[in-house]
Amino acid sequence: MDTIFALASAPGKAGVAVVRISGPAAWSAGRALAGTLPAPRQAGLRRLHDHGGGFLDEALVLAFEAGRSFTGEESVELHLHGSAAIVQAVLKELAAESGLRPAEPGEFTRRAMENGRLDLAQVEALADLIEAETEAQRQQALRVFAGALGDKVARWRADLVRAASLLEAVMDFADEEVPTDVSPEVIELIDRVQHALETEVRGFESAERVRSGFEIAIVGAPNVGKSTLLNTLAGRDAAITSEVAGTTRDVIEVRIDLGGLAVTILDTAGLRETEDRVEALGVARARDRAERADLRVFLSEQDEAPDDIAARPGDLSYRTKADLTGDGKGISARTGQGIERVVSDIRAALVDRAAGAGLVTRERHRLAMTHGIERLRAAADVVRQGPEMYDIGAEELRSAIRRLDSVIGRVDVDSVLDEIFSSFCLGK
Repeated sequence: MDTIFALASAPGKAGVAVVRISGPAAWSAGRALAGTLPAPRQAGLRRLHDHGGGFLDEALVLAFEAGRSFTGEESVELHLHGSAAIVQAVLKELAAESGLRPAEPGEFTRRAMENGRLDLAQVEALADLIEAETEAQRQQALRVFAGALGDKVARWRADLVRAASLLEAVMDFADEEVPTDVSPEVIELIDRVQHALETEVRGFESAERVRSGFEIAIVGAPNVGKSTLLNTLAGRDAAITSEVAGTTRDVIEVRIDLGGLAVTILDTAGLRETEDRVEALGVARARDRAERADLRVFLSEQDEAPDDIAARPGDLSYRTKADLTGDGKGISARTGQGIERVVSDIRAALVDRAAGAGLVTRERHRLAMTHGIERLRAAADVVRQGPEMYDIGAEELRSAIRRLDSVIGRVDVDSVLDEIFSSFCLGK
């Protein structure tokens, strides 16, 4: 396997830049630059020199033996001063080393998976962790990256292997002293795994929303204060506000961190009948996005709600312009009256929805588990028909096991590997 290298920290000027080298020639490449390497996993300060003896930089150097590094291979990390010129000089020296080449996007992580350091679910969680913008996203990604989903899959798999082995024992050793009816234990194992899978699948929508973010649509008639509320929540003038009704013609999106949750606030066109073709398009888009949003915040000057958008359980509604009407229970984005209540209400609604989030954060996971549930139902149906159907039941169980194995990358994932690793940056 080639020895690869890349800048593992973000490009650009910084206090520290980290260059990672991994592969069978990593230690020799490190010695070529640093002269000597510190003891494995013990940092040491070294002066780096090029092939002509020229001084490159003074760096903190770490060496990792095979099996104890991120990739599972011999690795070296060079913690350089974060100058673009220094980084380029070091990378140029590494490129001149025989047997070394620049890493491709995600190649370090791919090697970690191929060497058994990570399973595929952990790889996806690492990508989510790098992209995490909020505390909820960080915590969710860390749970999966720590192996929580892989551990569950391993337990489910063990139960199904046990169930399949019971069926096969009856078929293979019919003349021996083995139980002839193992249906009760097999059904119990199948039901236990099926229930666990159904619980995880039910939590997919909430988990996916925590990962990708919730959408909240601000809905109401023209000039009711939607854009002003958006600007207040965003903390900046993201939308144009005006006394002229119909100012907002398109959907304006602002992404914010709301109490640890990633939220996209949608300011929509005022809902009304109009002869203006451009405004009519904006109203149509407003209705469409409001229907697809996770939560709608209805604003009105009275208590009326738009006739063409029905409120769903959990939606919020407020009377606006309290600074003009003197309504003590209303809100005013202009003066701030009631805005803390709005933020608190939105967060409470989203936290309630996020509470059901499980470990299934990707559509790929959901599909694999859903197909696994189908195979378990089929297995239970045939096992209940008696020992003469055990061979079919065992095959259905093996099919369910293969579905679970695909979640963590044991089988049937070649088609998705390139797409997953291409999303990683160089050096990861």
